[in-house]
Amino acid sequence: MEINTLRIIVTVISFVVFVGILVWVWRHRRTGEFDQAAQLPFDEK
Repeated sequence: MEINTLRIIVTVISFVVFVGILVWVWRHRRTGEFDQAAQLPFDEK
């Protein structure tokens, strides 16, 4: 296996992981959890 083939494989895997993270973040059912987590620094507890 050439080094360029390995680089291509790593690039494609990285892109798939990136798109997976985007889908995970933008799911509507997780919006409440992220909104709550975004307010944690402003919580006065």
